[in-house]
Amino acid sequence: MKIDNSINPATSPISESPARAGKPGQKTDGVGSANTSDSVQLSAQFQHIEKNLASSETFDAARVNEIKQAIQEGRFVVNPEKVADGLLSTVRDLIQNRQA
Repeated sequence: MKIDNSINPATSPISESPARAGKPGQKTDGVGSANTSDSVQLSAQFQHIEKNLASSETFDAARVNEIKQAIQEGRFVVNPEKVADGLLSTVRDLIQNRQA
């Protein structure tokens, strides 16, 4: 099974803000206190992705139960060629993303 990692952190629409002065949890000398607020606006593409992830199931529970049953009954057959192809494809993707 190939895991699709379509969100590339290098091209993410969310940018990191610079760190604030001081230690975490430490109050500053009134700089940026209660009168200011931070806001983040997500891109339309990210909002669409977030909406799709929230509305879809993470996995197919019926399919998982079907596979569990097949394993228990000794009917589950692993296709090594398919596993190898998927592994090679994932490694290629990882290498390409690392070089980019």
